[in-house]
Amino acid sequence: MPRIVECVPNFSEGRRPEVVDAICRRITAVSGVRLLSREMDGDHNRAVITFIGSPDACGKAAFDACEEASRLIDLNQHKGEHPRMGATDVIPFVPVAGVTMDECVALAKSVGERIGSNLNIPVFLYSYAASRPERQALPDIRKGEFEGLRDLIGKDATKAPDFGPNAIHATAGATAVGARDFLIAYNVYLNTKNNDVAKKIAAGIRFSSGGFRYVQAAGFEIADRQCVQVSMNLTNPAKTPMFRVFEIVKREAERYGVCVASSEVVGLVPMSALSDSVEYYLQIERWKSNQILETHLLEEETTAGFLESCAARTPTPGGGSVSAYVGALGASMAAMTARLNDKKTEAGPLHDLIPLADGAMGRLNALVKADAEAFNEVMAAMKLPDTDPQKAEKGQAAQAKATAMPLETMREALAVLEIAKSGLEKSKASCRSDAGVAGLMAHAALEGAYLNVVINLPGFTDAKKCDEFRRAAYDVRERGRKVKAEIDRLLAIHFSG
Repeated sequence: MPRIVECVPNFSEGRRPEVVDAICRRITAVSGVRLLSREMDGDHNRAVITFIGSPDACGKAAFDACEEASRLIDLNQHKGEHPRMGATDVIPFVPVAGVTMDECVALAKSVGERIGSNLNIPVFLYSYAASRPERQALPDIRKGEFEGLRDLIGKDATKAPDFGPNAIHATAGATAVGARDFLIAYNVYLNTKNNDVAKKIAAGIRFSSGGFRYVQAAGFEIADRQCVQVSMNLTNPAKTPMFRVFEIVKREAERYGVCVASSEVVGLVPMSALSDSVEYYLQIERWKSNQILETHLLEEETTAGFLESCAARTPTPGGGSVSAYVGALGASMAAMTARLNDKKTEAGPLHDLIPLADGAMGRLNALVKADAEAFNEVMAAMKLPDTDPQKAEKGQAAQAKATAMPLETMREALAVLEIAKSGLEKSKASCRSDAGVAGLMAHAALEGAYLNVVINLPGFTDAKKCDEFRRAAYDVRERGRKVKAEIDRLLAIHFSG
């Protein structure tokens, strides 16, 4: 199972797309990260970005995004409906697959410490990562916002941050970093301009005022739409579902002679939350979420679907993508071997290899798609009309990219070979077969990627560029063969019977 973390940082910028674009570029520049969504709200002056990836990749992307936001956002110039205390207001990490909440807590602490030390931004840990009970709820930390905290941090001991300086950052404010469960950001719009109505309804449904246990809520005026909004965070949608909250908001609104105009989800929502709403409103008997067709299609796409795509009468995904995928499988086996040798109470003999294997797995997984996309660019360049004055230039640029992808796969596969060799040398006996499979898969990936570098070389018109790729591929291949020889020697020792 891949190790996947979701990260949903919120930034205090919802009116300048170029700023959010720059932040997104820093996120997507990190190997092993996939950007899922970005949403901006001008009235709230806030952006919500969602991405997933391995723990290490998400941690790096979160830090890089925070660094970019601190450079581009000045809270002294920021005005908006949503409460905020930082340019990067909050960074939550959510376990998705193969990762525990405790691991997300450790990730939050690591990222928080780095933000505090490197960016000089005070960091408060919240939710499961909170250092004290009164900091579990984000609104309690954010109380007073940027302006209020600016006067309290360094003077009030209860406002001392967990990491970073005991003083507000002059422009980037403070940041909350934590680990939490899935959360739904859910807003309901009411057809009135009277914000008192929204505030009263919000007070009635939020937990801090005696409402639902897993609801945080506030009322805002939305000037552009000439209405008001009940803005909510549903922190445990399984226990306090969307449909129940919506029904109460609707009934409370009717008390004031107001009706619901619409509602919205900000960011992503688990399918189970929508499935619960379908069951409730349609009153379907014996409803099960696996009755949704797409759940089966998604499962198929992650297994046989890839094989069918490779077997289809199409040039992509081809040998380069398959080589990267095989390399990712090798990295996954190397990571598993390292973890199975890791003791519960202290670092095992392969502990330091865990992040290396996880990182390689994420990067090789990304190369599966990147290799196919690069070859598609070559095909597109070839189809350009001969009258296009840039056809040759575009073709060579695409050729270079399509050759660079399998070369990068070779380099990543070489790294996995080294990890696998260490696994064979240091692993307990019961895991050596897994370490051996990691090495065999990595070597197959390297050799396969080498073929894809070589087959592209005749397409270069620049002999020097062609020679650079040939030499680089040859060098990595020779280094890989030496490591593979060591792996073969170790396999012969351990499996000589």
